Amino acid sequence: MEHLYYLVAQLPAFSATQDQKLPITSAYFFDLCTRFMSPEAANAVRNLSLEPPLDATESTGSQFLDAWYTKERNLRLALAQIRALKMKKEAKDIPITSDGEVIQAARTATGMDSPLSAEQFLNEYRIGVLDKLAPLDQFSVDAVYNYGLRLMLAERMKKFNRDEGLASYHTIYEEILGETK
Repeated sequence: MEHLYYLVAQLPAFSATQDQKLPITSAYFFDLCTRFMSPEAANAVRNLSLEPPLDATESTGSQFLDAWYTKERNLRLALAQIRALKMKKEAKDIPITSDGEVIQAARTATGMDSPLSAEQFLNEYRIGVLDKLAPLDQFSVDAVYNYGLRLMLAERMKKFNRDEGLASYHTIYEEILGETK
């Protein structure tokens, strides 16, 4: 088991839920990992994703990552099922998840009036999942994976901007109206 004290000691703390500038970027994080981790572990860091692989049977080699991807996959499936039901469409091709916590989170998010509020809620839920799955050994490979996923979630949420989203919505809406006239 790799112990990555020198890497983890260089990683600055940040909050994924507060509106503050992030101390590092994921590109810098990935570069730092290549200097301190084994090639296999550094490759796994480079392949970290907020979108889980579709094939649930394929293992990443990390129990932490496998658990994270399972939770995230179940959340996405639950969201798809609930959205299909809301639109009165058949969801027969979507596998059913039995994770009650995930289903409740998906129901809460899809019940919100604001898409931005729903995304913020889902981000907080995902951070909570990472908190629950976090390894006890803070200097392990899994702790580095956890940090990378948190950083990627924080970067994703920083891209959400109400004014830019509203402007984009109006542009798209006007294009649609312009094409249908």
